[in-house]
Amino acid sequence: MTRRTIIGIIFIFAALMKLVSMWGIFHLNWFDWVWNHRWTEYLGPVLLLIIGVKLIVSSYQRNPEQWLQRPVPQGEDGKRMNCAVRFGGDEYVFRGEPFHGARLDAFFGGLRLDLRQAVINEDEEIDIHTFAGGVEILVPTNVNIEVQSRSFIGGVGNETVGRNIPNTPTLHIIASNMLGGVSIKE
Repeated sequence: MTRRTIIGIIFIFAALMKLVSMWGIFHLNWFDWVWNHRWTEYLGPVLLLIIGVKLIVSSYQRNPEQWLQRPVPQGEDGKRMNCAVRFGGDEYVFRGEPFHGARLDAFFGGLRLDLRQAVINEDEEIDIHTFAGGVEILVPTNVNIEVQSRSFIGGVGNETVGRNIPNTPTLHIIASNMLGGVSIKE
């Protein structure tokens, strides 16, 4: 466990203890000196929860060894890959192999798809479904990116916006997120 994770857990624990005290389950006098104004009584625990969760999530995102590298799976047609992760994290890296589209499912977990060295000769589609999970896609610089998103309390972060290279293939990314997200980077 990293230092960021431990600090994040402490922040979340402090916020939960304040909420328990506010709800009258049991009273903790040592929290009264911290939150003695009405607006900080409610804002404080929310901020602590947000900061704690962000610290924990960022500690795992910054640790490249947390991803379990797997061989690239083939779909039923022998081309399109199908990947699903539940309560974990997997990484799929293309090293000169041809890419023929993908279906990615993340349920309380994360997927990283590295296409920076993939061979993409024609338009391809990546169909993504997340529920309380996330997908990170690293794309090559020589393809166009087109994103369609249907998200509920989630979203898509696209760092390749504005790229329009004539006569090059396009990656069509279709994301359906519920409490999850997709990050597209170069």
